[in-house]
Amino acid sequence: MKMTDNQAKQDALDLTEDSREQEWRSASVVGELFKGVFRWDLIHPYPMQSAADKAIGDEVLLKLEAVLQANIDPEAVDRDQAVPKAALDALAKGGFFGMKIPTEYGGMGLSIVNYTRAMALVGSYCGSTAVWLSAHQSIGVPQPLKLFGTPEQKQKYLPRLAKGEISAFALTEPDVGSDPAKMTTTAVLSDDGTHYLLNGTKLYITNGPEAGLLVVMANTAAKVMNGKEKKQITALIVETNTPGFEVLHRCQFMGIRGIANGMLRFTNVKVPVENVIGKPGEGLKIAFVTLNAGRLTIPAISAAAGKVSMVGSLDWATSRVQWGQPIGEHQAVQDKLARMVSETYAMDSMAVLSAVLADNPHRDIRLEAAMAKYFGSERAWVVADDFLQVRGGRGYETATSLQQRGEVGYPAERMLRDLRINRIIEGTSEVMQLFIAREAMDTHLKFILPLLDNRRSITERLGIVLKMARFYSWWLPKQWIPRWRCFGAKRLSRCNRWYLQRIDHDARRLARSLFLTMARYQIKLEKEQLLLSYYVDIGTELFSMASVLSRAESDLANLSGDKAKALQDLVGITCQASRQRIKGLFKKIRCYSPKKMELVSRAFLNHRYDWMVKGIMGNVS
Repeated sequence: MKMTDNQAKQDALDLTEDSREQEWRSASVVGELFKGVFRWDLIHPYPMQSAADKAIGDEVLLKLEAVLQANIDPEAVDRDQAVPKAALDALAKGGFFGMKIPTEYGGMGLSIVNYTRAMALVGSYCGSTAVWLSAHQSIGVPQPLKLFGTPEQKQKYLPRLAKGEISAFALTEPDVGSDPAKMTTTAVLSDDGTHYLLNGTKLYITNGPEAGLLVVMANTAAKVMNGKEKKQITALIVETNTPGFEVLHRCQFMGIRGIANGMLRFTNVKVPVENVIGKPGEGLKIAFVTLNAGRLTIPAISAAAGKVSMVGSLDWATSRVQWGQPIGEHQAVQDKLARMVSETYAMDSMAVLSAVLADNPHRDIRLEAAMAKYFGSERAWVVADDFLQVRGGRGYETATSLQQRGEVGYPAERMLRDLRINRIIEGTSEVMQLFIAREAMDTHLKFILPLLDNRRSITERLGIVLKMARFYSWWLPKQWIPRWRCFGAKRLSRCNRWYLQRIDHDARRLARSLFLTMARYQIKLEKEQLLLSYYVDIGTELFSMASVLSRAESDLANLSGDKAKALQDLVGITCQASRQRIKGLFKKIRCYSPKKMELVSRAFLNHRYDWMVKGIMGNVS
């Protein structure tokens, strides 16, 4: 059994490695940080949307806001657990289901920046509506079709999708989340080679119950390479009016209650071979690439949630008086307000930066997108929780109830519920940490993985060792050599320019610490997920600081007087908070000892704490 488990792990690792993008199209600011190099030049001057493109986006946002206000009541959507069909039809008529689809196929052809601006606007108003649009365009059929589809596929499907025919992305299964190696859905090629017969069940498919088109990931015939079978996952376009397709269940959730999400079953569904996206066996790679840019919706919506929190908190903190003064004058509330503004500025800086970079076809933003998603989803939850706390009972009360009592209906509790899903969808925070860690360590793993491959000959391994020796003989000493760099950021205060030096210093410390950790654990490092998360969190803080400093340098060109000083103070408190967290994370790495955590966890799993849970009523049927 042990050999079987080990083989299953190796097969899963091989499948993931074969499916990830092997080469980097360009230097990544995040990737370079993990190598010990702070490439300030990659993000400074802060990348800006062109004036012409911004004008296009401004016009779209005005039309979108009008459609939302005329057709959607966010509280009714939450209460009734549905976005009205009339509202979806209005969005479709306005072309908003085709924002990312090229104009030649009937879409708007928006840039990624303008698309994320639009999604931020929708998300700030109604989270459920944002999910309908995002699941369709960010990860649904349009995106993989744009990237990997044939001209015939694009001509057939993109016009339908641009007009508002709903689509969805079907990967997850009842027993398969982030481990596609265990996928059981199959697509078997017919004897005449004209079609596949699709069988299986998919779960948590957003838009699935209402979709007319799906991109479905399924196992096709395995390939034999070097005497060993290799799993082949293929992406298929499925029309849901095909016999054999059925919706088994429509899921209900704590938040984003107006979405359509469910369990889907395929029973001998005939899929023409011309509906394969890319090539057979490329499905997982297509999924990974699709998610790279698709993840940028969540950072934009997260930043928008921070802005909504700022508006609602400002109103309450200045009008609510306790003990003779507005609550905003109390230090405990000030702490929350300062964190709210700081985190929102950081989220927005990372979201906009990543989106602008994504519009450049020559930039590889897989790490920036993943980190912006991870950072945004985590920090937006904290900000929304602070928003609710600042408003107290009025934060916990629903907006509908507030309005019925004659008060302003700030949706603090609904927003908190809606935002919680962002730490789960499109890669849980834990999976994002592992993804970032794998990509960040690519420089080292290119040596280590082949070296540990037992299938390689002694001669091949010796060659790898020699390459490693040449590389590390110059790379490793550089990580210990102190240096002083002059960063072009004249508008930043002296204190804030100093933080640029700290990023440079901590990047080298991060790189050498990660290298020593890899040397210690080698292939077993993959099991030390908590330790890897510390390194990812350090890299995330460094990217956050870099984004904030670059954005501030740009913003200060348009600010003066009290507003400029206020921004310098904001940048200072943001970077100081990151520095404190970085110090704490390096300390955790230095003192890393998960043994007691493992012992307690295993004791719990072995029912050794059952004595603690007496005196409660079971409510699981």
